[in-house]
Amino acid sequence: MMNPYTQYLPERLAVWRARWGKRALCALAAALIVAVAIFGWKYWQQRQTARAAVLYEQLQQTISSEPASSVDKKETRIARIATELENRFGRTPYAQMGALAAAKALYQAANAQAAKVQLQWAADVAIDVEYRQIARLRLSALLLEEKAYDEALRVLNSGASTPAFAALRAQQRGDALAAQGQREQARAAYRDALQSLDAKNTAARQWVQLKLNALGG
Repeated sequence: MMNPYTQYLPERLAVWRARWGKRALCALAAALIVAVAIFGWKYWQQRQTARAAVLYEQLQQTISSEPASSVDKKETRIARIATELENRFGRTPYAQMGALAAAKALYQAANAQAAKVQLQWAADVAIDVEYRQIARLRLSALLLEEKAYDEALRVLNSGASTPAFAALRAQQRGDALAAQGQREQARAAYRDALQSLDAKNTAARQWVQLKLNALGG
């Protein structure tokens, strides 16, 4: 005797396939598409990072090499490679590392303008907030050297700041304000710097305190 629970199983399967089969296939296809997209994205990222690493190594070799001829100046090649890193691989860590390394080398080569270009890129585009803050601090230091105090303050006041950089940021703000003759604001900035500095960092605290004392405490 046929089991009543299995007697109509083929018909039930046919009904299920008619009702849910297409949906199941669509869901499976969608899952496969997502999996392929994720794999493809990760592969693309890894490939971009590997290419950026090669270009970054080329930049480091150029920085450490002997000066080139006047036709192909060393700093020109440094700026070109760093810019290529930024344009092609700007979303990799090597681009921000390259920008800071290039800026330092260009500054040491007495090409402050090219150094500022690299620092501005890192301050605006670097993928890590720490690199953006370092770039802003170095850029503002260059602007202070050039006596571009308003521009230095604009750079210092832009973007977020983390506690690790708060003291140096406040100190540079104090330097710019003091140079502009804004003594009260400069004193306030130096006091902020002292509050942000670790009590064990005596050398830095003494230096800021000297600046504060020079303005009347």
